[in-house]
Amino acid sequence: MAARIIDGQALAKSMQAGFAARVAELRKGGTEPGLAAILVGDDPASAVYVGRKMKACAAVGIRSFAERLPSTISNTELLGRIVELNSDPHTHGILVQLPLPPHIDMARVLKTISAEKDVDGFHLYNVGGLVTGSTVFSPCTPYGVVKLLEHENIPIEGQNVVVVGASNIVGKPMGLMLMARDATVSICHAKTRDLAQYTILADILVVAAGVPNLIVSQMVKSGAVVIDVGINRLPDGRIIGDVDFEGVRTKASAITPVPGGVGPMTVAMLLENTIKSAERKLALRI
Repeated sequence: MAARIIDGQALAKSMQAGFAARVAELRKGGTEPGLAAILVGDDPASAVYVGRKMKACAAVGIRSFAERLPSTISNTELLGRIVELNSDPHTHGILVQLPLPPHIDMARVLKTISAEKDVDGFHLYNVGGLVTGSTVFSPCTPYGVVKLLEHENIPIEGQNVVVVGASNIVGKPMGLMLMARDATVSICHAKTRDLAQYTILADILVVAAGVPNLIVSQMVKSGAVVIDVGINRLPDGRIIGDVDFEGVRTKASAITPVPGGVGPMTVAMLLENTIKSAERKLALRI
């Protein structure tokens, strides 16, 4: 029996009405949510991603603008612009599109963004706060995965979860967020020996390794829920995930497609975090 397809595109679209209503309420109170996106260099993929985020903002009434900066910009100049946006009362969210040019100190950039405007959820405070439950904003991709699981009524508590990929952006925060919901979590990475001995035990398998078709059906337990976070462009232009979709869907109970699964939810959570930031600021004024 084929797995149920978890449609992230449909869920993200269904959330737009709620986002638009919250933006309308904010505007009644004199606050217009604003998102600043900084794009350094001329990477075509990054430009596409930023464009999608700006379009999503426009759809729900968030004011957004992209700052396109040259790839030759210095660390000092970039950090200075972030500091200016930190103090801008009309900017509620700041994101710096990754990847950055090699000479840019990414750690310093992410640290410089105010934790209260870090709507990507990459600031040290926000990532570290996942351990104690005191984060301001959750990282968008793991947050989107949790929303998908909740929407599909997939239980998390008590489940064996395996996360493949240990990045600071997806893998590690994903593990922390699922642990906070009482899952038993294993995180695998490039140095893990015999990956299949872990993945075969997973009730929920989240794959964010950046390796096309890394997970095949023999590595998945019958009835498992498979969340594919990977986005890989093949030489022929096709976009695929980290999971052999056609093979695994015959064994899993539910699976996300690529594209159309986690990606749209990442953007939706960016909107959610930006609106939350504006709501927090308005609450402080009242």
